[in-house]
This record gives sequence, C-alpha cells and structure tokens, in this order.
Amino acid sequence: MKAIIVEDSRLAREGLTRMLTQFTEIELLGAADHPKQALPLIEEMKPELLFLDIHMPGEDGFELLAKLSYQPTIIFTTAYSEYAIRSFEFDTIDYLVKPISQERLAQAIKKLFNKSGENQETKGSIETNKARLEINSKIFVKDGEKCHLVSLDAIRYIESCKNYVQLFFDNQRAYVKKSLNTIEERLPTEYFFRANRQHIINLQAIKSIEESMQQGYLVTLNNGKVLEISRRNAIELKERLSF
Repeated sequence: MKAIIVEDSRLAREGLTRMLTQFTEIELLGAADHPKQALPLIEEMKPELLFLDIHMPGEDGFELLAKLSYQPTIIFTTAYSEYAIRSFEFDTIDYLVKPISQERLAQAIKKLFNKSGENQETKGSIETNKARLEINSKIFVKDGEKCHLVSLDAIRYIESCKNYVQLFFDNQRAYVKKSLNTIEERLPTEYFFRANRQHIINLQAIKSIEESMQQGYLVTLNNGKVLEISRRNAIELKERLSF
C-alpha cells in the first residue's frame, strides 16, 4: 500500500519513516513537513494512505484533508488526544498519540489491512453494479429529506466539497456523500471532463471557452457558471474538442 507522511517534526518524521521499514506491505512514497508542501505531493502521487499529523504551524491536518480531490485512508499521528473524535469524520484507521511505539504502530497497520481485506470482499460482491453509466442514465440521489431522480445529461457540473460532492443540475443542486474520484469512475468519459481538482464538467453544458491568465482555459456553462480548466488539463480538453 502506497503511503505519504505529513509531519512537521523532523525527529517524529524520521522516526516514523524508520519504523515503517519493518512493514514491507507499506511503500513509503515520500514525506512532507507542512500541508502546503504535502498538497501537491499527495495530488501527484495519489497515495492510498496518509500518516497525518494534526497540529502544525499555519494549517492543520484537517484543513489539508478538506483540500484533497479524493479521500485517502488516514492514520493520524499527533501529540494531542483532544482531536480524536473529530478525526473519525474521515476514513480513519487509527489515532496514534506521540511518542509512537513500534508495537502501537503495528496495531494500526494490522487494523489497516484487516479493513482493506473487508473492503476487497465488499467490492467483489458489488462489482457488477459499478459499471460506467450511460449519458441517458437516471441516478437516484437522496439529499437529506429530498429525493431526486436525475438524468445524467442534466448535470452541468460536479463540485468537490470536503467529504461530499455537489451535483448541479437544472436549477437545483444536491449533496452526495462520495468523493469526486469515486463519482468520476462512474461517469461516461466521452461526456464528462475533469476540469481541475474540485470540478468535473459536462462537456455538453459548455457555452463558451476563453484563455485564462494562468495558461489554462475559462469555460462558461449554459447556466452562467464560470470554471477554470487547469493548465495541465487544458491540453487534454483541447484535444478532446478538436477535429
């Protein structure tokens, strides 16, 4: 399992790195000492697991998780026990209070792979229901007390919002408790496009495109919403929409 450490203490970071060498099933991709350094590293490498400190100067671990485009599994590492309850709002395997012993880390790794095994069994049992949808498919969305039956072609764009996404369709919107990456896996690729870390757009809903100051594109949708296509994704969009 691929992992990244986010920890502002050099000694704690090096100690955890050293202890993880005892677990061959964990592939450590790298480490960061601050959320600002960690964000691009995580988005580029897409680790399945984060060893994440919470209390860091300037920005805490929860704020970092809110910015991610997907939900990795988390093992929190912190000197502060008072964050434990909030930590389990995320896909948390364990909450390790520093100083972390080799034995306590081993317990967390065991929990991690026990859960991974359960998830694989569940995934196998429902795999036939996870094929990509067609553009004329209708999806059922329950948002609080409201229920929607939404035609996929009516969705103009989808926006990541912490542990949820928002679907914008017709003149309405609805929350779905899934990551943007999970939603993207179900969408027909010929109609839906990942604009940036936070947005997926329906190509049929694009009204106009213009160049942006950041060497990407600004797209205006037919409901007036303006979204930025990141520079990296702008090349793919141009290829998708060109002869």
